[in-house]
Amino acid sequence: MTKIFLFASCLLIGLSILSGCNNADTSKPIADKEVKASQSDTPEYFNLRPKLEKEYGYSHAVKIGNDLKISGAVSMNDSGIIVAPGNMEQQMKNCYSDLEKILHHYGYTYDDVVAENIYTTNMADFIKVSGFRNSIYKKQFPTGTWLEVKGLALTGQLIEIDMEAHKTK
Repeated sequence: MTKIFLFASCLLIGLSILSGCNNADTSKPIADKEVKASQSDTPEYFNLRPKLEKEYGYSHAVKIGNDLKISGAVSMNDSGIIVAPGNMEQQMKNCYSDLEKILHHYGYTYDDVVAENIYTTNMADFIKVSGFRNSIYKKQFPTGTWLEVKGLALTGQLIEIDMEAHKTK
């Protein structure tokens, strides 16, 4: 009898410990606010030049929640032709023009940019014209990295700029 009592006591203690580990309240439905929050985490893709982006295999931007990630912008037209070959300043301005179109598509501005990375085939030339960024970032500069690279995707590209933005609700 003592063995049965001991076994039953251990079983009851074990069951109470296990039931205490599951504190989930399944009796309450998920709040509408939580459902909406999970829906806003659904990626929203954007293609600036759909035909080219499909050919090269990327999306130019994706927004998840309040975060926006923009792929590298280069100085090219909708046919994929390099615009302003050999002209660092104009290529840089063309990059920022495309980036601005993407930001505006989602209702963002340069004030929402939190990270910017610049890749260039000639750092000395880029630094000479980098002051142009002062006309874009009026509140503060985002974090970022500037890298000199051996080459970019297409011959003649001198600069590529990618960025991330965040919008506070």
